[in-house]
Amino acid sequence: MESVLAARLRRPPAILQSTLRLPLRRPRTRTLLIALAVAVVLGGGFMLFRGSSLVAVEQVRISGVGGAQAAAVSEALETAAKRMSTMEYSVSELRAAVARYPVVRSLTASTSFPHRMTIVVSEQPPVAVLSAAGARAAVAADGVVLGTPPASTALPALSTSVLPAVGTHVSGGRLRSYLGVLGAAPAPLLGLVSGVYTGQQGLTVKMANGLLVYFGDASRPHAKWDALVTVLIAQGTQGASYVDVRMPERPAAGVPGGAVTSSESTQVSASDPTSAALAASLARAVNGEATTSSLTSGAEPGATEGAASSFSSSSQGSTAPTEEGAAAEAGESVGSTPAGG
Repeated sequence: MESVLAARLRRPPAILQSTLRLPLRRPRTRTLLIALAVAVVLGGGFMLFRGSSLVAVEQVRISGVGGAQAAAVSEALETAAKRMSTMEYSVSELRAAVARYPVVRSLTASTSFPHRMTIVVSEQPPVAVLSAAGARAAVAADGVVLGTPPASTALPALSTSVLPAVGTHVSGGRLRSYLGVLGAAPAPLLGLVSGVYTGQQGLTVKMANGLLVYFGDASRPHAKWDALVTVLIAQGTQGASYVDVRMPERPAAGVPGGAVTSSESTQVSASDPTSAALAASLARAVNGEATTSSLTSGAEPGATEGAASSFSSSSQGSTAPTEEGAAAEAGESVGSTPAGG
């Protein structure tokens, strides 16, 4: 009996054992609680810090903005940016701030600690001026109406029956095809275009000096503009009434008497950096001044004959359609003066 009693006295009851073990667990619990409290304090402090004046946006650098709406767009972006911090900013809010300016295609933003934000704007430039019932508006290549036409930029003029609201898109496949062709034009040439219409040779671009460029349709517009650049730089358009680029690999320049000059086209990229440097040469060529040797000087044997037969519909002494007749056929009128005129 004594041994049993002694053993029970040496071993406390189960509840007492649990109580005795509690002090052994308290340090771990205390550590976890302290860590949690520190995390909450630090997290809350960080949340407060990232929105505090210590990192508020104070300097806003904006690039990529131009044209008549440049000041308004820049002001809207700067106002929105200065409501943010460099550690907590929203690109979607910046986009919303300029949503009423359809000229802004997209934008990106980045920050530099502690107070600077840089915003890069990508704009969609106007490619034509659309007019209806005396009202005029600039329009982009994708058909979105941009608003008041720029006074300092010469743009081709297009007419329509109804002028869509700013920010909406023009309707009509033919008008959209015209805008697509104009949007692919190299910048030095776009300012020399007076209008676009559909005539006997299909989609036709009219230059300011009266030269007609037969595109046929809106397919492969970049290749066709490149072919036109090739012709203009190689031989100019002195005496020519039209340039046929319906087959861009083999463009042809024609004169009223029926003569055709044609050759395999060398590739001149419209997006090439040298295109801008060629602006003066293109302007001289479009105005009827020969620039260098004839395009046929480097032609392959038989190229001229092949091109003449390929373009027989436009080279057999046919006269170019008048602008008024083409416009009547197309159901749309074409402006004869640039937007800036």
